[in-house]
Amino acid sequence: MGYFITGATGFIGGNLLKRLAGRDGDLWLLVREGSTERLLEKCQAAGLSQDRVHLVEGDLTQPRAGVSDENVAAMTGTIDHAFHLAAIYDLTASGEAQHAANVEGTRHVVELVNAIGAGRFHHVSSIAAGGTYRGEFTEDMFDEATGLDHPYFATKHESEDVARSEAQVPWRVYRPGIVVGDSTTGEIDKIDGPYYFFKLIQKLRGMLPMWLPLLGVEGRRLNVVPVDFVVAALDHIAHLDGPEWDNQAFHLVDPEPLTVGELMNVFARAAHAPQFGIRVDSRLFDMVPAAAKGLLGNLPPVKDIKRAVLGDLGIPEDTLKYVNWATTYGTERVTAALEGSGIACPRIEDYGAAIWDYWERNLDPDLFRDHSLSGAIRDRTVLITGASDGIGREVALQAAAAGGHVLLVSRTREKLEAVQAEIEEAGGRASVHPCDLSDMDDIDRMAKEIVAEHGGVDVLVNNAGRSIRRSVRLSVDRFHDYERTMQLNYFGAVKLILALLPSMMERKRGHIINVSSIGVQTNVPRFSAYVASKAALDAFSRVIASEVIDDNIHMTEIHMPLVRTNMIAPTKIYDHFPTISPEEAGEMVTSAMIDRPKKVGTGLGNFAEVAYAIAPKVVDQVLHNAYKLFPDSAAAKGDDKATGEEGKTSNEGLAFAYLLRGVHW
Repeated sequence: MGYFITGATGFIGGNLLKRLAGRDGDLWLLVREGSTERLLEKCQAAGLSQDRVHLVEGDLTQPRAGVSDENVAAMTGTIDHAFHLAAIYDLTASGEAQHAANVEGTRHVVELVNAIGAGRFHHVSSIAAGGTYRGEFTEDMFDEATGLDHPYFATKHESEDVARSEAQVPWRVYRPGIVVGDSTTGEIDKIDGPYYFFKLIQKLRGMLPMWLPLLGVEGRRLNVVPVDFVVAALDHIAHLDGPEWDNQAFHLVDPEPLTVGELMNVFARAAHAPQFGIRVDSRLFDMVPAAAKGLLGNLPPVKDIKRAVLGDLGIPEDTLKYVNWATTYGTERVTAALEGSGIACPRIEDYGAAIWDYWERNLDPDLFRDHSLSGAIRDRTVLITGASDGIGREVALQAAAAGGHVLLVSRTREKLEAVQAEIEEAGGRASVHPCDLSDMDDIDRMAKEIVAEHGGVDVLVNNAGRSIRRSVRLSVDRFHDYERTMQLNYFGAVKLILALLPSMMERKRGHIINVSSIGVQTNVPRFSAYVASKAALDAFSRVIASEVIDDNIHMTEIHMPLVRTNMIAPTKIYDHFPTISPEEAGEMVTSAMIDRPKKVGTGLGNFAEVAYAIAPKVVDQVLHNAYKLFPDSAAAKGDDKATGEEGKTSNEGLAFAYLLRGVHW
């Protein structure tokens, strides 16, 4: 046997090389200038000996694929099977690029195949050649294709037309479904199709517990096939003798595909992420007139929102076509061709975990980003309030170690200078700016000083805060508790943001991190003063976030769980509670500097938010039980002669605290 192959450096082509390595015969491989080394690596990976491989330099954009007369003469009469796989398999590529590669490229390869007199021409097309035909598209159908307005669908259809009408040798056309990785290893070399939705699943896993059912879209049936099935079927059918198989098309598809919603759940299970338990049938949207949908979709606000959401998830807009792809595919001929071969499309439920695992280990775009704190803040100015102790001190140490210029802010100069000395001794850079953050005039002074000395700040961490744990029963004559917490936690933070915001806007960059509390999510009893002040700052930040997008200013809220700092020391029951360390809390803040998320929280805190939105009265009852389990402290009662009894917690209370780990009670 003699084989000629285009696209051997591609994903399907590379797998076909491995398959053909088990057969006898030489392989003539088209290669463009600059791709020789990559192709040789593919041949080596396939286990092909050098004496079987002949590299044919060429260019699909040129007539006869740019192959020299010498190579045409050498291949003439020696090629039994010519496989054409070189193409653009990308919905997002430009129309011009797709037409040049898919249509004209196929035309030039057909010219070459005719010139060398190949025994048979095998054109690897796609189910996209049928366009968005509504209903079953059989293997005998071609001209019936509809919805070819998108360049990808159009060029796949046109290139198949070239293969059918211009090849002067027997041809066979193969229409694979959406090709994913190997069903055993998950291996694939690019992100495409359903892979674009993996980032959404990953984000949901980080935000919500696995058992929480989500609302999603059912979508149409999406035909996904693993590359090993495609290549095995292609190899088998290509070598079938008999004219009855010639000049025919074969659908290399899953005969029982899942809906988009079912497919998402397969990968959600593999990722240990929450699944879409309630799925809306997307056909409901078909009832909306096309003109109305088009008008709504073209409204500037709608387009901006769609662009922002898809951009955040890394989903190309064209990929949404998959959700409503209404075509199903007949498999009568391919079923007959594969009968007795043992080749069948595996169920994605059985190999979805391998697909997910390979993507997360090898192709997740975040793997190729600089995830270091140094990459995010080196040589940047980072202002940290409450930097003399606890979380603030840890954030300062970590930020300085990563190369940031740390501005240390709190009331006491001596404590700040101690942290500064610690940073400088380790080779870092820090500046001290004492300020009473409950004094608005002092904040003005300090902000002007910082802008004058440093030109502004790149990252502002509002960490300083005051916490008061006291039931409302004991607070009816203590309105000053609410005033004090609002003065520092809300007004102080807002004053500082407003003072530094103009310099951020002028430089078109900035990141504001507000250290909030898990209490804002859980609405815990006895913290009405503290939680209200933090919730006010959260609301302020959420509102202005939409106003500063064009200024490239990012806002992050960190709903911090219970941390073992001096702030909680007066509440003796916390001595026995599970807490995180200041070092761990500091890492939550510095991680936010790297990724700049909108919100950071624990799974429990995020769940509490959802639970309160769904069943607030049930949550109130749970919290009321906690209210009775954990009494007010002696300090909250104004008892200066505490006996230590208030620090004791019942076994029920300890169990409750460990079950709802990280919540302030």
